[in-house]
Amino acid sequence: YDTYLAVIRNSTGSKLFRNLYFDIGGKRVDILENGVLSCAVFVSWVLKNFDLIKENHATVVGAVKDLKKSGWKRIKKPKIGAILVWGEEFYDSGPHKHIGFYIGNKEAVSNSRSKKTPVKHHWTYGGKRKVEIILWNNKLDRL
Repeated sequence: YDTYLAVIRNSTGSKLFRNLYFDIGGKRVDILENGVLSCAVFVSWVLKNFDLIKENHATVVGAVKDLKKSGWKRIKKPKIGAILVWGEEFYDSGPHKHIGFYIGNKEAVSNSRSKKTPVKHHWTYGGKRKVEIILWNNKLDRL
């Protein structure tokens, strides 16, 4: 469990999750827009490495489906290590949900659109963004 939390906390500032290229219409396209849309890749990469989900994901919707299939359950109050899913915000490319980790003391780690890396921040962005779902897996108690 300490290692899981250390990986989350130590990921802040990492450029590792910035790019994911696909061939779309014969063109090589970075679907993460150089880190702008990297939240699901970051979260799913950490979870997959700790065998807490089945696959890596580029979307929040895909990550949440996998979380539910992998035994994650909704809880009402965040616990350290829980997954947070924020409601939709609208960007040039359309509506996007957001996903990250709760690390305690009303803080979270998730990908920043502006910094294009995972960052530590207030878990509700200082009351500016609503957390829609909090997920917990009992496997975290045994890590």
